[in-house]
Amino acid sequence: MLPTPRLLFLVLLAAPLIAGTAFAPWLSWATPIYLILVGGVVMSDILLSPDPKDIEVERLCEKRLSLGTANLVTILITNVSARVLRFDLRDEYPVAIPVDTDRLSGVVEPFGLCEVRYHLHPQRRGDYQFGDIVMRYDGVLGCHRRQVRFAAARTVPVYPNLLAARKYDRLIRRGQLCTIGLRSIRQLGKGGEFEHLREYTPDDEYRRINWKATARRGKPIVAEIEAERSQQIICVIDAGRLMATPVADPIQPDDPGLTRLDYVVSTALMLSYVVIGKGEQAGMLTFAGTVENFIPPRKGKVQFQRLLEALYNVQVQPVEADIAAALAYLDQRQSRRALIVIFTEQPLIGLLQRLARHHLPLCVTISDPHIVNVAGRPVTDSHGLFRCLVAEQLTNERRALLDQIQRSGALTLDVPTTSLTVAMVNTYLRLKEEARL
Repeated sequence: MLPTPRLLFLVLLAAPLIAGTAFAPWLSWATPIYLILVGGVVMSDILLSPDPKDIEVERLCEKRLSLGTANLVTILITNVSARVLRFDLRDEYPVAIPVDTDRLSGVVEPFGLCEVRYHLHPQRRGDYQFGDIVMRYDGVLGCHRRQVRFAAARTVPVYPNLLAARKYDRLIRRGQLCTIGLRSIRQLGKGGEFEHLREYTPDDEYRRINWKATARRGKPIVAEIEAERSQQIICVIDAGRLMATPVADPIQPDDPGLTRLDYVVSTALMLSYVVIGKGEQAGMLTFAGTVENFIPPRKGKVQFQRLLEALYNVQVQPVEADIAAALAYLDQRQSRRALIVIFTEQPLIGLLQRLARHHLPLCVTISDPHIVNVAGRPVTDSHGLFRCLVAEQLTNERRALLDQIQRSGALTLDVPTTSLTVAMVNTYLRLKEEARL
C-alpha cells in the first residue's frame, strides 16, 4: 500500500492537536481518537477498493514485431469488481526499443473493460524480452494507492518489416499494385497463361483490353497474363562490416535510421515473398568472412518461413566480407541458371564474369541521397563549390564502377533506401516479363 496526498494531509492534521496539549491538556485524549478515526477511514478505503484478484490485465501484440515501423501494443484491463478502478500502468517493454509513450492511465467502470495503447518502434532485429505489467490504482476514498504486478514476461522477436508483405497481398487481390509503384507482369503471346482480370490503368496497352469483360462491367478491363514459372532467384546478402553503416532518413536527417543490412534484409524478404507468390523458387545465401548460411531455392510458403527464420536475426559481423569466396561457393552448388541478386557494398570488378556464364547476376547497391542532392544543388559560395565538386566526383566514380560491372555481363541497380524494395521487385518483374530469367 502506498500513501496518497489526502492521507498525508489527514495525518498532518493531528499535529495541531499534539501541539495543543501543551496549552490544553484535555486535548491529549482527542489525538488518539482522531488517529483511530483516520485509521478507520484507511481501512474502509482498503475494504471498499477493488481487490487485486478482481483485476485482470493482458498484453496484446503481434507474435512478431516488424522492424522500422510502429507496432501496436494493447493492454486490456478487466474490472470484475463492483467498484470504479482508476489506474496508472507501466508496461515493462524492452528497454532497447523506443516507444511513443510510457504513461498509461485510465478508468474502468464496475464490471467493465478498458484498453490503453502504445507503439513500439524497433530499430534492430533480434529477440527482445517483455517484463511484467505494473499497475497502481487509487482507493475509493483516495486514502491509499495499491501497487500490483501482473506476470506477463515473454520473448518477442523483431523481424524485417512484414507489414509490407501484408499490404502487397491486399493490393494484389484488388489489382492495385500500381498505387505503390509496383508493376504487373503482362506477357501477351509470350508463353504465359491467363491469371485474372483487373481494371485498366494508363500504362496498359490497348491490345490487352478484354472487350467482353469491358462490355459486361461497363468500364475498361484488361486480362493479366502470368509469365512462365519455375525460375530460380537467389539473394546473396553481404553481412560484413560495411553493411553496418546507418542510412539516415532523408525526411529526418538527424535520425541515424536503420543500417544498410536492415534495408537489404527487408528488401530480400519482400522479393522472396513476391517470387514465391508467383510460384517460383527463392533461395538465400548470407556471408561475411565466410559463408554463414545457404538455403537452396525452393517453392512454397514453407520455404518463405525458412528464409524468414534465417534472416530475422542475421547481424553484421565486424570483418571484411569475402565476396569472392561467397560467389565461388554459390557457383559450385547452383548448377541451374538463376537470377543471382547480390546485395553488397564490396567491389565486384572481375568477380562476375565467371558467374555470368551460367547465371544472370544483378548487383544491388544503396546510393546516398545526400551526395546526389549536393551534386545537383546550386552553388552559392566557395564552400558549396567544394562540396559540389566532391559529390560529383564520388557520383562519377560510382557510375564508372557500375558501368564496369555491366560490361562484365551483370545487371546493376543503384537506388536509395526509400525506393529500394519497389525498385528491386519491379526489376525482377521486368526481367521476368522480358524472359531474361
